[in-house]
Amino acid sequence: MPFNTKPPKPQFHAGRKHFAVLLDPDNLTDASCLNLIALTEAHLVDFFFVGGSLITSQNQAGIISLLKQHSNIPVILFPSSSQHIDTQADGILLLSLISGRNPDFLIGQHVISAPVLKASQLQVYPTGYMLIDTGRQTTASYMSGTTPIPFDKPAIAACTAMAGELLGLQYIYMDGGSGAMQPISADMIAAVREAVELPLIIGGGIDTTEKATAALEAGADIIVIGNHIEKNPGFLAEVSSIVASYNVSLGVHR
Repeated sequence: MPFNTKPPKPQFHAGRKHFAVLLDPDNLTDASCLNLIALTEAHLVDFFFVGGSLITSQNQAGIISLLKQHSNIPVILFPSSSQHIDTQADGILLLSLISGRNPDFLIGQHVISAPVLKASQLQVYPTGYMLIDTGRQTTASYMSGTTPIPFDKPAIAACTAMAGELLGLQYIYMDGGSGAMQPISADMIAAVREAVELPLIIGGGIDTTEKATAALEAGADIIVIGNHIEKNPGFLAEVSSIVASYNVSLGVHR
């Protein structure tokens, strides 16, 4: 029996922690996607983020269709360009790469995307996207032609996030990139948390429960797991349990 294809608009709930699974269409088959969906029936996930810095296959539309058919978890686009907008999804992270100086990813792709987004039913999340150096060059930094914020410079990250907040962006996404050698430091997350009131999305290099807990403790509102779940699907259950326990300690429900 198909799931409801019109779930409520995806919402971030202030005061509690959230868990997002990032799905790269290039790294998924229908079977592996369905396996992940089955895991979410027992272990809660708040959002599916779908996309990547370089998509070379034609799988994205099919993956989104599977998610919509078999799950009620909101599907949020994580696009690298205007070419990857898919109106099957529930929403889109409209990413402005504020850590870099490439105008195409600050505003250029947004101008191209605006008419399509305006005419769609997608929930738009204006997001300041910050690439953080986590030990190796990532696809995101290479494809965008930008230099990540140095790992040990939390003040730069804090000022960048403040600029995004003052410009009117509504979310900050700090990303170490796929296959990061280390996660974004707790010191940097804490510095940005202190500097802005916006929800913080943290991803990249979170491949142990200790790293997930450290990000939450430092101030992450949404933690994003992608690459490691593709390698170890059981990690989804571990992170879901951590987020659920953290919300219980906060006195809120997921």
